Amino acid sequence: MSLQLTRTAENAAEIEALGSALASYGGGRVGLAPLLADLPQRLRRSVAPGRAVARTLTWERADADDPTWFPQGVTNSYRTEVTREVLMVSWYSKTGLGARISVLDLVTHRYRHVLLVAPSASGDVTPVRVHAGGIVWQGPYLHVAATARGVLTFRLDDLLLDTRETHGHRYLLPVRYAYEADALDGTERLRYSFLSLDRSGPEPALVVGEYGSASQSRRLARFGLDAVTGTLAAGPDGITRPLRIDESGQARMQGASVVDGRYFVTVSHGPWGLGSVMTGLPGSFRHHRWATPMGPEDLCYHASTDMFWSVSEHPGRRWVFAMERSYFSP
Repeated sequence: MSLQLTRTAENAAEIEALGSALASYGGGRVGLAPLLADLPQRLRRSVAPGRAVARTLTWERADADDPTWFPQGVTNSYRTEVTREVLMVSWYSKTGLGARISVLDLVTHRYRHVLLVAPSASGDVTPVRVHAGGIVWQGPYLHVAATARGVLTFRLDDLLLDTRETHGHRYLLPVRYAYEADALDGTERLRYSFLSLDRSGPEPALVVGEYGSASQSRRLARFGLDAVTGTLAAGPDGITRPLRIDESGQARMQGASVVDGRYFVTVSHGPWGLGSVMTGLPGSFRHHRWATPMGPEDLCYHASTDMFWSVSEHPGRRWVFAMERSYFSP
């Protein structure tokens, strides 16, 4: 196929240098467990509009109303080493501050923001500036959508404590490597707008979709994932190619999840219109109107509860919400 992803070298030395630099200030590499025990902010129970909404939380007021940071992607801890019910939500900054991940404990309703950074050999950091429209937690890795660039991959064991709170964050997550996007033979490069994880088959698959207007491409692609390592599957030449590409996605798609071969797609209708969920197969979706709050984004499936989680992005109308899959039964 003409679309492909090429994995870059790992930033192992740069991450070690950053960890050593932070250790001199009483910080350094800590991994995920200490972070989960250090969640200072509190989610609040809330009520959100949307016919399919079954459970709703919202952020502390400063985050719920913040005009600079916008939530985008969502993923969960299902089938990871974390035994608690945990969500991760990605945000991007409209003012160039980069991208961050919020770690949410759905048992205690506590959370904390983690800044995504690019490490350097000197031990310095630069915020990662991507839209982060979708994220997938698979094994020890967090994969983050980077639009035209492809996919950035972070290893959760690399989580760093920064006692200086550089850029206002006490925890940093450095890029481990990237999957750089390319296209051959005149094919338009895929926009990695959002990501999700399909566990329906014998092997997991990464579902990638494009946000686009009616005049833009709106493709949905599937890539193989290694169930053990959590990395994208590659051919003998080291190149990762899609297993399948569907050309007939929905306009204004914000997220797509696949369960038992059926697609569930969120569609936004602006900052004030309630969102839709499209179900079925590309090219023959069924439209569920007024299903979500205004501004729905990415979504992920949690198999043990048979629910989808999503987030809405607009200040003052910003929720973390769940929808029961049974609501969308044919």
